[in-house]
Amino acid sequence: MKKLGFLSFGHWSPDRGSQVRSASDVLLQSIELAEAAEELGFDGAYFRVHHFAQQLASPFPLLSAVGARTSTIEIGTGVIDMRYENPLYMIENAGAADLISGGRLQLGISRGSPEQVIEGWRYFGYQPADGETDQDMARRHTEVFLNQLEGKGFAQPNPRPMFPNPPGLLRLEPHSDGLRDRIWWGSASNATAEWAAKQGMNLQSSTLKVDESGEPFHVQQAKQIRVYRDAWKDAGHIRTPRVSVSRSIFALMNDTDRMYFGRGKESDQIGSIDNFRAVFGRGYADEPDKLVEELRKDEAIAEADTLLLTVPNMLGVDYNVHVMESILTHVAPALGWR
Repeated sequence: MKKLGFLSFGHWSPDRGSQVRSASDVLLQSIELAEAAEELGFDGAYFRVHHFAQQLASPFPLLSAVGARTSTIEIGTGVIDMRYENPLYMIENAGAADLISGGRLQLGISRGSPEQVIEGWRYFGYQPADGETDQDMARRHTEVFLNQLEGKGFAQPNPRPMFPNPPGLLRLEPHSDGLRDRIWWGSASNATAEWAAKQGMNLQSSTLKVDESGEPFHVQQAKQIRVYRDAWKDAGHIRTPRVSVSRSIFALMNDTDRMYFGRGKESDQIGSIDNFRAVFGRGYADEPDKLVEELRKDEAIAEADTLLLTVPNMLGVDYNVHVMESILTHVAPALGWR
């Protein structure tokens, strides 16, 4: 059995053909899509976070709204860029969203992806300390976030507070028990996957990674997952970690599907991201029986316990429900995912 979720990049555009024409549209349709996914039997609703773009940005109002309108589906991010985050304020937001959802938050965080603007985190009031890179700053913010998420008191109480304090040092509120175990790190390399394991975070691996061997993307990603699990074991953590991979997968069921995605077999692509040679994984689109054959060969999907399906959110809720239902009905059972 494999957990299945969707991952929305949350685009909106007033261009002709878009069913998501404004920021209001993308927020409201994201909630509707999560509700529909829950009704279908999907396990997770995940959302990307990008600043300075016509995409979903501040995640916690959306996550809280989804949590209030659903009852069983996991809600998460993939990923929040920690260069932009005040880790203490983020703890309060995350705790509130998790409590509203009844403990269903699965929070993906990372250093983030290439940005729309130059060093956008500086506009949010953050900058690396002397000798730090922006990657170092993201990890520093993450370590503060993880440490204080444990819920231990650290702040000296006012001797004359407005309201009575509990004894001892004060922690951030609201605190949500168990949330620390539901933090994921979005990793694009073997080294950062190993670091995430040492920190006790679950692993999110997307559709690109640093090209470390020249092998096909899915082979490198499967090796990354094994490196992560070995590091987790060596770190001595007690619980079993979770690992997700993301894929674009479309079953061609009708002429509309073929018009959008029936372009023939894709292949991995090589490119550059943040001055690294990167390999971008292929998408999958085919008739259901052929799709099953292709997906059986994907080593990383086989290694992961959670698969996030990237959805074309600008095609609207109804079409994306069709996409998800096609996978759930015609593909997942044949692969043993359901």
